[in-house]
Order: sequence, then structure tokens, then C-alpha cells
Amino acid sequence: MTDADFNFLRLLLHQRSGLSLSPEKRYLAESRLGILCRRRNIADIATLIQKLRPGNDATLEHAVIEAMTTNETLFFRDHTPFDLFRDVILPERLAANAATRSLRIWCAAVSTGQEAYSLAMILDEMGPRLSGWKIQIVGTDISGEVLERARTGLYSQFEIQRGLPIQMLLKHFSQEGDRWRISERLRAMVDLRQHNLLEPNGHLGQFDIIFCRNVLIYFDVQTKARVLEALAPRLAPQGAMFLGAAETVIGISTTVLPDRQHRGVYRGQNCIHAQPAGLSLPREPVRAIAGGRF
Repeated sequence: MTDADFNFLRLLLHQRSGLSLSPEKRYLAESRLGILCRRRNIADIATLIQKLRPGNDATLEHAVIEAMTTNETLFFRDHTPFDLFRDVILPERLAANAATRSLRIWCAAVSTGQEAYSLAMILDEMGPRLSGWKIQIVGTDISGEVLERARTGLYSQFEIQRGLPIQMLLKHFSQEGDRWRISERLRAMVDLRQHNLLEPNGHLGQFDIIFCRNVLIYFDVQTKARVLEALAPRLAPQGAMFLGAAETVIGISTTVLPDRQHRGVYRGQNCIHAQPAGLSLPREPVRAIAGGRF
């Protein structure tokens, strides 16, 4: 790949998806786009870039974005955010929404679905305590390909072993050959939609809880600020936003602020943190049979 072609690709990805492709990731671009060329019977990467340059092939542009987007995820990734969701944030929102008995959660980069289904499993464990509640988990991603995988709810043994507690595997999954499928009940709890975080999001409505974890790390500072500015209005008053362990809003945006008590949790500017008394949901912390971090 020539310098000119690589710079064109970097600009295209940044404009269309916000992805910041650093020079040292050139090898990654060559590897992934080489696979795309073979799939589409395109002679080589130079020919691919030549086809992209007129800017009138939206289908090919989207294929390139999908090829370059990182979709690394696992069940109950990093554990702590899911413990905080279950033991702190969820009780808050149940108290705040007692009159409407409704709860909306947005997984803003849902990938192949593990994060959204992890939340669905936690909610399912509450059983009768959520009887009569209207609960919606909306999962969005820029990649249509990974959303299709999420809809099937079908995972390999390797994917299952990355973070999923054995008791939840036995309760919520059925084995199909050498793969495992999550239950239809949990799949029905998750509404999967294609969405680019750089595009308008008002049609999605407002959410009590937003998970946007391990996404901002792929953006430059300006794009991070832009995404946070777009997410903030979607957060309900007193709601909570989760970012990844390596992500922060400090020095980037003031539309959401760090929760003073819980690392990785962020609040709207006017949110006053208070956990309702008597509503904690004591559980053993989520434990993984195997796991890892990207």
C-alpha cells in the first residue's frame, strides 16, 4: 500500500466512522483489506482504493469500514462494571422509575452481542422483582455483519469460555454441535439496530443507562468529544453511563462527569449521586471460568 493510498484510507475511515488509524496500524489495514479484496474478487489493495476514490460507492465504503472496525468483546468483560450495574445503578433506576415501571438500556457498541446479553442475564436473574416492568435493551453497532451474528445468539466454545460463568452457560444456553446458542427469551430482550455513533441519535430516545465501553479508545480527542456530546442528551436525569477502564472524559468533555464514588461510571452535569436505601441487590461478584482483556 502506497503512502498516498494509506493516507486516503485513514481520512476515509475518520470521516465515515471516527476511527483513528495510526501509522503503526498500516500492517493491520493491509491484512484486513487483503481479505476483503479476496472476498470481492478485487485484484489488490491499490485497485480497491482506486474504486473508493470517486466517493460514489457507498456499499464498498461500508465494507471497508466493517473490515477495519474492531469487534473484540466477551461476556461480562472486566466484571466490575456488571457488578456496579447490578448492585448500584440498577437499584437506583428501579427506585427512580417506580411510577412508570420502565427501564431502558443502550449498549452503544454492541458488536456480537455479549455485553447486551450479559446485562439480559443479570436482569433475568432478578425474576419476580421485575414482574410488570417494561425493560428494553437497545444494542447498536456500525457493523451490520456483527449485528447479524448477535441476532443469532450463537457462539463458539472459545467465545463462551471468555468470561461466561458456568452456571449461566448451563442456564441460558443450549448446545448445538460445537457451538452454544443463547435462549430465545434473552434474545427477545435485546433490540439490535445498526447505528453510527457519529450520526444523529435522537430517534433512539432516552436511556436510564448507557454502556459505551472500549469504543472511545479508537477515536482521536476531537471525535471522542463529539461522541460524548451526542451521547449526553440520550442519558436520563440521574442516569448513568459506563465507559471502558482505559477511557475517561477528563480533558475531553464536560457534558458528562465522573461519578465520585464509582470508577468507570459517568453522570450528567446536574446529576447528584445517591443510592436509594434498601434496594441493594446482594450477589456474589460475577466470576469467569476463563477470560481475558483486549
